[in-house]
Amino acid sequence: MSLEKVQSVVQIYIDSMKEASAEKVKEAFHPNGSVVGHLHGDFLEMSTDDFAGFVSSQEPSDIEFEILSTEICGTTASVKVRDKYLGITFLDTLSLVEIDNEWSIYSKLFHVEE
Repeated sequence: MSLEKVQSVVQIYIDSMKEASAEKVKEAFHPNGSVVGHLHGDFLEMSTDDFAGFVSSQEPSDIEFEILSTEICGTTASVKVRDKYLGITFLDTLSLVEIDNEWSIYSKLFHVEE
């Protein structure tokens, strides 16, 4: 059951980018979540609210994505996703946590693939 719930949260995350939806970002991410990585040579750190604002400022678009791995250990999970968003291929490492039977993304580390 946990695998399906984790995959559902990842799908909401992907859908948030497809639809440029701040609401879906906030549905997928924990309120204290973070998004961290390097983009165009700059180190970026965003809160859930910052990322929701960024996503909603984009045009809705198709997202190519592939779930590379999923590991669940009790109330934590790690999911690696390769996605093409805004013409850039990202390798995302998503860390999820289960609180009160609800899974959410607590951290997104991203790497831009060349």
